[in-house]
Amino acid sequence: MATVKVSEAEKVYILHGIRDDLRVDGRSCEDYRHMEVETDVVSNTDGSARVSLGHTAVLVGVKAEIGKPRPLVPDEGYLEFFVDCSANATPEFEGRGGEELGIELSNTLYRVFNNKNSVDLKGLCISAGEHCWVLYVDVLLLQCDGNLYDAISVAIKAALFNTKIPRVHMSSDDEGGKEVELSDDPFDCVRLSVENVPCIVTLCKVGHRHVVDATLQEKACSVASLIIAVTHRGTVTCVKKVGGGSLDPESIFEMTEVRVDDLSTTLTFQNKVNGLLFVQAGKRVGKALHAPLMKLLQQEESLGKKREKVGFLG
Repeated sequence: MATVKVSEAEKVYILHGIRDDLRVDGRSCEDYRHMEVETDVVSNTDGSARVSLGHTAVLVGVKAEIGKPRPLVPDEGYLEFFVDCSANATPEFEGRGGEELGIELSNTLYRVFNNKNSVDLKGLCISAGEHCWVLYVDVLLLQCDGNLYDAISVAIKAALFNTKIPRVHMSSDDEGGKEVELSDDPFDCVRLSVENVPCIVTLCKVGHRHVVDATLQEKACSVASLIIAVTHRGTVTCVKKVGGGSLDPESIFEMTEVRVDDLSTTLTFQNKVNGLLFVQAGKRVGKALHAPLMKLLQQEESLGKKREKVGFLG
């Protein structure tokens, strides 16, 4: 991932500001930078979106193709993720510099989105055990200024909202076999329900506090981060700790809202906590992100052909 060098004096300045809930750019610890979302920016995809978060820019394209269901879940479709770290985003991605990061991001996105709690996978099934829709989600990092996970998750949700899948008609041939026919009418399509598609919230531990949407400078002062995928109802679909440092139980309690009676994800702390801690993550930040995003997407779609397109190079 892209990194910057920060002097000791700069670190002290950043740490003291975060301690007082005042970051270098004027935000509080749980504020996002300015975010722009635009859909339908790539013509040769079934759905696409561009998201800029501060100086981080992400482009996502979705292609729907007919494939064969997986043996263990014959009545479900699935998603495949590929992340391309463009050398234009940062010089560190030149050559194969971004390959390891791309694989790490792809694996995390698969865990977050490719499950029945996030996407209606059964709705992607055409014929159980024979045909299903496979959604290939391609992510391109255009600019990198920190907080990639959050920006990518918003872009994926927007692209899935924009995705139009051709309606399928099943027919039988002379030998009794099944044939798949796709509608040629571009308006005869099926839309995905993105209501439960989660957004990722990355919480970085800086000093004794946590910050949302950390910049590269703040990331350089962070010891570790917690990635939390939250649906619009506050349900947690994935929790992952990244970074070389450690997080003590008190940090987890501070970075998440813990309710022992209503949680779906478990974390275990050896020698510190007996049993399991059932963690339901950051409802304040995660839930607050969904409502304005969906409102923005619906408003943009309601404009139809009247809306002004900027494009991912805009």
